[in-house]
Amino acid sequence: MDFGDAIKLLKQGKKLQRAGWNGKNQYIELATAISYKNADGMVINCDHSCIGNKAIAFVGTSGVQMGWLASQADMLADDWKIVE
Repeated sequence: MDFGDAIKLLKQGKKLQRAGWNGKNQYIELATAISYKNADGMVINCDHSCIGNKAIAFVGTSGVQMGWLASQADMLADDWKIVE
């Protein structure tokens, strides 16, 4: 599957990965209701009137990377698959 199809499935709540990724348990998923804790200990909701409150999360062997950005290789690859 190509990146366009992967993005459509991501928006439907599917977890996805590339067959070519080295880590077996790595995948991306759509994160919603994003928030963070600031230096004062307040939880801040990242809702934005123009861009919303969603990001792609990369779940890997070392934890979660919020706001994952696809490389050109990822965007041009045809080896995307759904994680069951």
